[in-house]
Amino acid sequence: MERVPQEADAAEAQGAVAGRARRFVVAGGVLVVVAVLAYWLGSGGGNGEAAAPRPSPTPTPSATLTTADVFRRVGPSVVVIQAGKSLGTGVIAVEDGTILTAYHVVKGTKDVNLTFADGTKSKAVVVSSNPKRDVATLKPAELPEIVVPATLGGAVAVGAPVVAIGNPLGLTYSVSTGVVSGLNRSAEKGDLSGLIQFDASVNPGSSGGPLLDARGLVIGIVVSIADPGGDEAFAGIAFAVPIGLALGGTEGDGPPGGPHI
Repeated sequence: MERVPQEADAAEAQGAVAGRARRFVVAGGVLVVVAVLAYWLGSGGGNGEAAAPRPSPTPTPSATLTTADVFRRVGPSVVVIQAGKSLGTGVIAVEDGTILTAYHVVKGTKDVNLTFADGTKSKAVVVSSNPKRDVATLKPAELPEIVVPATLGGAVAVGAPVVAIGNPLGLTYSVSTGVVSGLNRSAEKGDLSGLIQFDASVNPGSSGGPLLDARGLVIGIVVSIADPGGDEAFAGIAFAVPIGLALGGTEGDGPPGGPHI
């Protein structure tokens, strides 16, 4: 978490964002997933040591949940990542414990340490990376007794409610809420494109964490914030890689309701 977002112009095509977009932490990935993930992609469906949630069932794709319900159900899938001097977040994406995160969280280091929601600690290796999309997958050396993968997928619409879970500024398992502010945004001077813009509060350390819809489905991986003041402070504009792109899809892939999800 020592390095935070680099300069970015998030509004060349949109004309809506002035300033800089920065990645949250120093340092990705085409995720090789089982066929069931493709199903979800096509469906509509004060010390900083906050208590980690206990494992609970994965939410059904049809139920609309309260924010507290989303946290209770998806929180066990969220992982604290310490990569060298960098702090980030990840989410368990597959039943075998494979973790999806932002590439820049783990970039340039082989010293990757994980802390799962139940307190289990483990080393991890990067098994795939995609710097263009700023995503990576990690394989833990050890797994908690109960592995709770998140449910991936879900259409995205501007104005829809979202929940972000992460470790901003080391405040582990923090939850924030907001709405989808826009789709198909660009950041990092155009290096990242097809992004979801949202206004749920995120900060350095949140990178790699899940962006969730009101049903508790992972719709994106948090990667960047707009930083017009250059002070690495949240300005109400954040970006996430849509889950379809994070899993290796193209910008034209995704179900109806969101052009890039």
